[in-house]
Amino acid sequence: MLSLQAPSAVVMIRPHAFASNPETRDDNAFQTLANRSAEATSAAARDEHDRAVEQLRAAGVTVHVFDDHGKRDTPDSVFPNNWFSTHPGGHVAIYPMFVPSRRRERRADVIEMLKQDYRVQDVIDYSGLEQDDLALEGTGAMVLDHAGRIAYTVKSHRADPVLLERFCTHFNYEPIAFEARDAQGRDVYHTNVLMGIGTQYAMICLDMITERERRETVRTRLEETGRTVIDLSHDQIAEFAGNAIELTGRDGLVLALSARALAALTPEQIAIIEASATPLPLSVPTIETAGGSVRCMIAGIHLARR
Repeated sequence: MLSLQAPSAVVMIRPHAFASNPETRDDNAFQTLANRSAEATSAAARDEHDRAVEQLRAAGVTVHVFDDHGKRDTPDSVFPNNWFSTHPGGHVAIYPMFVPSRRRERRADVIEMLKQDYRVQDVIDYSGLEQDDLALEGTGAMVLDHAGRIAYTVKSHRADPVLLERFCTHFNYEPIAFEARDAQGRDVYHTNVLMGIGTQYAMICLDMITERERRETVRTRLEETGRTVIDLSHDQIAEFAGNAIELTGRDGLVLALSARALAALTPEQIAIIEASATPLPLSVPTIETAGGSVRCMIAGIHLARR
């Protein structure tokens, strides 16, 4: 079954100098420090990445792996979904990033592979807007409903409102922006930590949306597209339960999420997911110390094969 929402191919970056990035620690409340040497931390992250790739491929997902040999000081390179996205009809976007180390993650060989293996009509590159201190960090800053053509976006300095409007005009999405805070009152830095959209369901912590009217708008729009809303708690978000991505595997839809995230879900929530997709838990505890989880590790390819 082909799903507009759930790609069957993805890009992942194999890290060789992984670390919890000091440049992003100020606004990413999910970051923690690993309690071991830099070499051991990096090796553990690489092992977790490799096991995740194996599991995804075993489920029938096509995974294009690119090594990042750590020569450019890119501690967050394992999270490629922030610097580019792909869209049905052959469209690719390249994004401006908030901190300098993340700007170095962009690489021409990934875009060239997409052009060679998939039908790419155009590449729209917004990255030059970093010169004006503007950022829009891809499908971290925006959670895209590809079927309903909506870009759900938490307001933050990682999602400039003018850039969001420009992206939505170019790619034909409706922007729905809102403020969101965690249980401690801290601003949420990326939308994809509090919500993920599947084909038949959406997972979201509605409580984190600060304005009641906006909260109801988001719920209504998700339900209007025929999805069951799985309302996550603050505690579940802290376990990365919102940071999941639905993919198309050999035998149908799978929901890739971390083992920690799946363990945080209730049986009732899992039953809603399992009505249309098979949960695929990936163990990535070291990678999660950098403040991102499985969704952040996976850049979906929404393009037709050549």
